[in-house]
Amino acid sequence: MSVSRAIRGVDGVSEKTRAQILKIARDMKYVPNSNARSLAVANSNLIGISLPTFAGEVFADILKGMRRTFDSAGYSSVIDTTEYNPDAELSWVRRLLSWQPAGIILTGLDHRPETVELLRESPIPVLEIWDHTETPIDICVGIDHYKAGQMIGAHAVSLGYRRPAFVSAPRGHDTRADARLEGLRDIFARDCGAAVLSARPETGNSFTTGFEGTAQLLDSASPDIICYLNDHMAFGGLMCCQIRGLSVPEDIGIAGFNQLDLASVLPKTLTTVRTLRRLMGITGATNLLARINGVSVETSKPLPLELVPGETTRLQRS
Repeated sequence: MSVSRAIRGVDGVSEKTRAQILKIARDMKYVPNSNARSLAVANSNLIGISLPTFAGEVFADILKGMRRTFDSAGYSSVIDTTEYNPDAELSWVRRLLSWQPAGIILTGLDHRPETVELLRESPIPVLEIWDHTETPIDICVGIDHYKAGQMIGAHAVSLGYRRPAFVSAPRGHDTRADARLEGLRDIFARDCGAAVLSARPETGNSFTTGFEGTAQLLDSASPDIICYLNDHMAFGGLMCCQIRGLSVPEDIGIAGFNQLDLASVLPKTLTTVRTLRRLMGITGATNLLARINGVSVETSKPLPLELVPGETTRLQRS
């Protein structure tokens, strides 16, 4: 029984004993037979993870936090990408449910009604990651993207910006972008009566989207600050401004999102918002494992955001 508990990663075995058992198993080249185990238990040790894309650092960082937590608990994971297509997510969920995994992880809250119905009728624990809601399918760990937009807007207003713009993916492609734009617009409308322009080029690469979106805005208007869906787009925008002969932040301000590694190596430090992506993955995985093992956890866990002022926006007014 102790060997079984150690290999499956469940409670009841000390960490010292677990480490000794796992070392012996490795020395013996023992590999558990998942098919045989599935005959004895209702669920496997498999966690299904659905991500929108493998591109970029955001979901890679979340995945790193999750995978390390699952690995240490003896769970395996299988990953698929939806490319932001809710129909692809539905097909993935149907396949996954037929495997009877221990748990399922979905990115965001934008699901087909049938997906939600299938998962709520299933006894399998479900984690929604990256977004936050008080009414998840089962449990969620994420951030409030509307409030993130408000945070960026409030900072920009405090610096005296009055002609804001926003560059992101096409409308409907990523609901987080829509939520952030809505938060940004509400703050500018409320605090200074300004409207927020937007550009959403039909391009897939974040750097190119940032560059082309900025070019569109500069050709049709004269924004004094441009906020971007992420730091990669902000970098593309920064390059566009440089080619156009605009000085940042003297002529125009630039704000990114996520505080990616890129933000720290630019010629000027980028004004951005820090998101705790690795912690999000760890917290989500830990809560899902607790649910799998019958432990009650917080249904909805919001993580904090931090505005990180940089050199691509004006100095704070005194």
